[in-house]
Amino acid sequence: MVQQSVLAITKQEGSDSSSSSAALSAGMFDWVFKCHGFWHNAVLIIASFLFVLYLALQAKQSFRKLSHGRSHIIISYYATLWLVSILNLAWCSFQVWECSPGKELAWNLLSLFTSSGMLFLEVSLLAFLLQGNNASGLEALTRTFGISGVIVGFDILLKGIYLFAFGIPLFIDTDHSIPHVKWNLWVVHKLVLTLVYGLILFMYHSRWRERLPARPAFYKYVTVMFILNAIALFACGLTGSGAAFGFWFYRVTVVCYHAFYLPLLYITFLADFFQEEDLNLENVYYSEMKDAGFFESDWN
Repeated sequence: MVQQSVLAITKQEGSDSSSSSAALSAGMFDWVFKCHGFWHNAVLIIASFLFVLYLALQAKQSFRKLSHGRSHIIISYYATLWLVSILNLAWCSFQVWECSPGKELAWNLLSLFTSSGMLFLEVSLLAFLLQGNNASGLEALTRTFGISGVIVGFDILLKGIYLFAFGIPLFIDTDHSIPHVKWNLWVVHKLVLTLVYGLILFMYHSRWRERLPARPAFYKYVTVMFILNAIALFACGLTGSGAAFGFWFYRVTVVCYHAFYLPLLYITFLADFFQEEDLNLENVYYSEMKDAGFFESDWN
């Protein structure tokens, strides 16, 4: 009798263990393969993780440079980049929430904060560029972050109304048969960004070129972002018209943006600052911008 009880308990424990292992395996399978597929999730997770890992490995050297450089803009931008990179890693890692019942609110909030953080970095860099020779030191920082805060705050308010007042699933892209009003919003969003990047490119090739900072890497960045937003605009327009191909195209632009935008921004705006071995060479990095009137109060 006792032996039978022991055997029953052992079988029950084995059954529970097998059930737990099966549930864990199913959970891992869903986390990697569910919602857009393996390659979609793998590219997002690996790219975002590697960038955060790179920032962590370079953190000691970066903090040393920041403590000597005393550039308010660089310090603020680096701190914001860290915060947004962690949010983006979380967004990329929890893609399964997008397809999980009961996780809609968590996914929408995570997507809203992540996209707003990335938009803040994007807009603040544009605001800095468009200030041209009028930007320097704390004045430039205050003006840049003030403009960015107002624009991103309005963007958050508008998206919040769509999400929580009208119930429109802005950040759930499991298929293209979602209300057209969603795609109308994304068309306007991408159109505005495309026009702004196009304006900067036009200024760069016009007589107003001297009003912009003398930094060629910025214009390569602007060119890349103009192309990406133009493609996203085209894809949103196609999807809003009911074309399934446009929806696939749109998802490709989302993956490219979340996987590669932050490294692109780092290479454009921060990489040279942190990679110089001799602190005296920081003045060489900014010599072109100093000629245009940037960072005068930071380096004097």
